[in-house]
Amino acid sequence: MTDLLFDGPADAPLTIALAHGAGAPMDSGFMNVVARGLAARGLRVARFEFPYMAKRRSGSGGRGAPDRPPVLEATWLDVIATLGGPEGGRDLVIGGKSMGGRIASHVADRAHLNGPVRGLVCMGYPFHPPGQPEKLRTAHLADLRTPTLILQGTRDDFGNRDDVAGYALSPAIRVHWLEGGDHSFKPLKASGRTERQNVEEAIAATADFALSLLARR
Repeated sequence: MTDLLFDGPADAPLTIALAHGAGAPMDSGFMNVVARGLAARGLRVARFEFPYMAKRRSGSGGRGAPDRPPVLEATWLDVIATLGGPEGGRDLVIGGKSMGGRIASHVADRAHLNGPVRGLVCMGYPFHPPGQPEKLRTAHLADLRTPTLILQGTRDDFGNRDDVAGYALSPAIRVHWLEGGDHSFKPLKASGRTERQNVEEAIAATADFALSLLARR
């Protein structure tokens, strides 16, 4: 069973399960700020690590590459079953930072149509590798049925505003643009905005999205 790190009230009406990006753990600075910000808005947040990152934490995995997609997806499905199954019994929003959100998007419909997942939130979706706009990771997004919020910096190297405007995305997906933000939402100083402002905007948008899903029940 995958270890979980919780923030927020245990009796919250909804749990947001978040996975980390490819290079940083579940308690990175970004993940800590987001989890605590959502918890302060009355939501339960559950974080976890994929097997390769858990091995890094234990000291047995070095700096190895992320697990292959089947392992990443299986880990997500295990977390969903734990949080939303008979013992967890929770309505869930799943997602996370970069790769964590991308992998969640691959399992979301399976758990939305037949399970506890009510929505998906992706923080910095990696639409393509930096400098390789032809290598798209969008095919499944055209038919996605799970209500989805993508939080994206307008100058993200993994998919900026101009890039994303040309993609065929499902009507279930809403993209919230963070002005001047890069892949971690950090803006240029000349923008007049701060990284903290963009992250706080992302937290507020995520909380509003999650609570709106409860209103649809």
